[in-house]
Amino acid sequence: MAGLWTHPLTLRGLYVWSMGKAFLRYRNPRRKTSGKHQTEFYQQTWAEAARELGATWTRLGAEMSEITLDDARTRVYHNVTAIDDPVTLYVLHDKPLTHRILTAEKIAVPRHAAFTLKNVAPAVEFLKSSARDCVVKPAGGTGGGRGVTTGIQTPAHLARASAAAAVYSDELLIEEQIDGDNYRLLFLDGKLIDSFLRRLPTVTGDGRSTLRQLVDRENDNRLRTRSGISQVLIAIDLDMHRTLAKQGLSLRSVPAAGRNVTLKYVVNENSAADNTTATHLFCRSVLEDCTRAVKALGVRFAGIDIVTRDPSVPLAESGGVILEVNGTPNLYYHYKKKDGCFPVAVHLLRAILPGAAIRAEPALETSHA
Repeated sequence: MAGLWTHPLTLRGLYVWSMGKAFLRYRNPRRKTSGKHQTEFYQQTWAEAARELGATWTRLGAEMSEITLDDARTRVYHNVTAIDDPVTLYVLHDKPLTHRILTAEKIAVPRHAAFTLKNVAPAVEFLKSSARDCVVKPAGGTGGGRGVTTGIQTPAHLARASAAAAVYSDELLIEEQIDGDNYRLLFLDGKLIDSFLRRLPTVTGDGRSTLRQLVDRENDNRLRTRSGISQVLIAIDLDMHRTLAKQGLSLRSVPAAGRNVTLKYVVNENSAADNTTATHLFCRSVLEDCTRAVKALGVRFAGIDIVTRDPSVPLAESGGVILEVNGTPNLYYHYKKKDGCFPVAVHLLRAILPGAAIRAEPALETSHA
């Protein structure tokens, strides 16, 4: 049966099915509306940052804007800036390469194996050798948790997850799933400037509604508040099905009133209220590992994702790892944390525009409508 699931024809069929599902999600009008709200958030964010530094913000079109200060200018697209060069970003987009560089520096990363949909044998062997649940993800070229599936235990899970990941990248990665909480640490020019603890996406039962209805209601709230609750909608995908199944649930289940149900172990689609500042929690060893990571990768601006049971002890002691290093980290949750706002865009412009470096330091906590 295991061989049947990883047979080339089976994988091809699952891939075509996954492509169709991804296309329908992409064409969903609700997703497009959410995308417009995300664009509005970033345009407002960059405009406010430019104004604080005495710079000029101009909308160029196609979701691109330009910021000028004196004789200097830079262009931004959502969370993408010109602070790091394309080669550096290429390295960071290649997850196996990033893992190799960090491993050479003796920095903890998940045990992993690279594979493709045409050659899944390395993933099959890895799954057999692991005593943990595994994660399958695109090995590069994507972000935001797209194509990532957790809770992989069987060849059937592996086949479905590989096909879903292959929609976004020809090169795939299987990793051991690490127990612990997920943290995002934001580094600029080798210094930690902000961080937060990322709780998993959840809904709360009312004793009447199915989980599908609860997810739909949460997405309605997100659309109604524009970018007030979250920058994205919760997608019903393979990771959600796997996460619910591990709890003995499905989208048809009706959780009891007051029961909190974890929807996904991929954390990217949580809400603003799920994230709280965590900078004070990290021990020196964890911060030193992250500092060495950005230096080894040669990146100026990076969001480092770590998973650990206890951030107050070294990763080796907690069994934690650096999960990923993101070269174009999302800015949204730094502004929309539960316990305050960190003006990332102001700090970025100070680092990018020569004239901004002599302006007054921005306050660490500011309001953001």
